[in-house]
Amino acid sequence: MKIGIHLQVGPRWWSDLTIAADQAGFESVWLPEHLIMPVTMTGKPGSPHEGEPPIAAHTPAWDPFMQMAYLAAQTDRIRFGTNVFNIGLRHPFITARSITTAELLTGGRVEFGIGASWLSEEWDAMQLPFETRGRRVDESIRILQRLFTEETIEHHGQFFDFAPVGFEPKPVQKPWPPMHIGGDSPAAIRRAATLGDGWLPMAQTLETLPGNIATLQHLREDAGREGRTIVTAFRIGGNDIDTLERCRDAGVDRVLVVPWTGSDRVGDIKRFGEEVLPRFHRA
Repeated sequence: MKIGIHLQVGPRWWSDLTIAADQAGFESVWLPEHLIMPVTMTGKPGSPHEGEPPIAAHTPAWDPFMQMAYLAAQTDRIRFGTNVFNIGLRHPFITARSITTAELLTGGRVEFGIGASWLSEEWDAMQLPFETRGRRVDESIRILQRLFTEETIEHHGQFFDFAPVGFEPKPVQKPWPPMHIGGDSPAAIRRAATLGDGWLPMAQTLETLPGNIATLQHLREDAGREGRTIVTAFRIGGNDIDTLERCRDAGVDRVLVVPWTGSDRVGDIKRFGEEVLPRFHRA
């Protein structure tokens, strides 16, 4: 099982923590993303209709693909993921160009985590109908996959309509950077099984994971897809060895952790690399 880091920190920590993670043997670092932070927010990840938002309107946010390019130049092998990118708020052309540029600058070290979104006010700010987000995400994913693999592409869909276009260069990874579908709803699981390469659940427990992973794989088989959908677990509990082993036994392929507990973040990363990572497959 691979172990990555959720890098939800400010710019002054990006380089130190990513370099330390690279040297310690972590497989990847994953970067959060929001396009805009509305002052009024409702809902929460996993449910757009219940609870208070876990973030404040003045929370800083950055472009994850620029972060990847910056950090790739300072590291040797660690991979970079988005956790998660709100694909529905952009035209697929814009997203495809950012991904491909990051792919080339990182030498093919990109994992593309995709979110359908829970924050309706972010869609309102972009003047897009929140209730269409699922269909818009599905159409966007299909367009990206064609841009990444076909010489020319023409598309006439519900949300996007364009005459034949070319798209070069293609991504380093073939057929495209792994696409991990974020979310825990039946729609997210179905999207991961039928369109994505991976599933990135965000509100699972060690008790709910096995059943949902089984459903995920059955849906993939029913769709006639070979292989299996990669599972990346996030916010599953503690970073202790027992929890990680139970994730592995449940069928998880990658766990994202926050290995620091205090101010010595670099030291905590090194200790985690020495004490925990040797029990699992190192990258």
